[in-house]
Amino acid sequence: MTSAPRVRLPVPRDEPSSPSLPAFTPAEIVRELDRYIVGQAAAKRAVAIAMRNRWRRGQVPDKLRDEIMPNNIILIGPTGVGKTEIARRLARLAQAPFVKVEASKFTEVGYVGRDVDSMIRDLVEIGVNMVRKEKTESVMARAEAQTEDRILDLLLPQGKKPADQARPESVRTREKLRDSLRAGDLDHRLVEVDSTPQFSPFADMFAQLGGDELSMELQEMVASTLPKKKKRRRLTVAEARRVLAQEEAQKLVDMDEVVAEARHRTEETGIVFVDELDKIAAATPSTSGPDVSREGVQRDLLPVVEGTTVPTKYGIVRTDHILFIAAGAFHKVKPADLIPELQGRFPIRVELQSLTGDDFRRILTEPENALVKQYTALVAAEDVRLTFTGDAVDEIAGIASRVNSETENIGARRLHTVMTALLEDILFQLPDPTLSRKAITGSYVREKLKNIVENKDLTRYIL
Repeated sequence: MTSAPRVRLPVPRDEPSSPSLPAFTPAEIVRELDRYIVGQAAAKRAVAIAMRNRWRRGQVPDKLRDEIMPNNIILIGPTGVGKTEIARRLARLAQAPFVKVEASKFTEVGYVGRDVDSMIRDLVEIGVNMVRKEKTESVMARAEAQTEDRILDLLLPQGKKPADQARPESVRTREKLRDSLRAGDLDHRLVEVDSTPQFSPFADMFAQLGGDELSMELQEMVASTLPKKKKRRRLTVAEARRVLAQEEAQKLVDMDEVVAEARHRTEETGIVFVDELDKIAAATPSTSGPDVSREGVQRDLLPVVEGTTVPTKYGIVRTDHILFIAAGAFHKVKPADLIPELQGRFPIRVELQSLTGDDFRRILTEPENALVKQYTALVAAEDVRLTFTGDAVDEIAGIASRVNSETENIGARRLHTVMTALLEDILFQLPDPTLSRKAITGSYVREKLKNIVENKDLTRYIL
């Protein structure tokens, strides 16, 4: 059996059967996640295999392909250890419709909160926006060419008349103007543009009434019955080019084709990340009270995860092959407290490890979005060079780990608390013309955070 072709990051190769799903190997997916997330090797491997299996399924003959169901995953671990971050990075890597929802926002059949079908409607909406953006980019060259002619008509109105266009001097003048337009010489000239507003004036009113799907349908119904109103705006040529290019691109995009492809991508490659799954689990069976409502949400969630059809404004969407990744702390309940049917739909369970002081030290410096790098860049915006010594990083990591062990353990989020307290005075004082560089040392960290560590005075900070 030949090995699957390897595709090197960051350039993905899209397969014909799954046009939106890059064929990254599991090892490549893990390497990409390692750039942003410290540790949690087991969780990374699980999601990498699940993502690669989406591509593998696309290579299977049609007859068997429908029989291959996704192995849904539950990520179990305390808050702040990387569950949500894994999902966020996987979404960017997947280049497939992806939505993150919180299970605690759902209520049984949507009596108070949202109904579980709304996650699929959101997923389709994301898919439509994704495909629309791709199609728009593919026709942008043609749209810009048409935009150029519209701007020339605004700058040289007589060019619209056939008799004028036939005259050689008019043609030469128009072409001269075109050269100036392409060179950017006319970017600051003002023109009056008639454009169609993208947003309905009823949008805010319907949004305030509540009911996500209902409000969207009402907006579209009202918008379709009212005549399209043109709005005259006075813009520079540079601004008009941007506005008109979007209008021309929208005319060139076939929305029926967009919707059909978006539905296909959602059904075949869509990923739903359900956070706080433990919030809808009940430790003991109950016949009344909130536990019954939580079990009701589980029963509503079951058919969506198991495979059903969900009506959306873009048509019926099947959920049989959508991948569901759930996450939860499960410190008061355990996965076994979910209803048995729902447990069976999440066969892969991965436990994430609590973070140690060494993990905090790596989180501060190693990832591409490390906190030290973030704050260094923020202070650099004020023309100040901020540096952290090795012992300062050790102190910050040690303090975060100690406070987590003695108070509420909020994982890596504690680092945000500590860094905010440490740099608060510096960030407030800037800009300061007398300050061009600042070194954060271990002694500075100890002195600055001494009271917080001793008194646990963390109530001022978001935990």
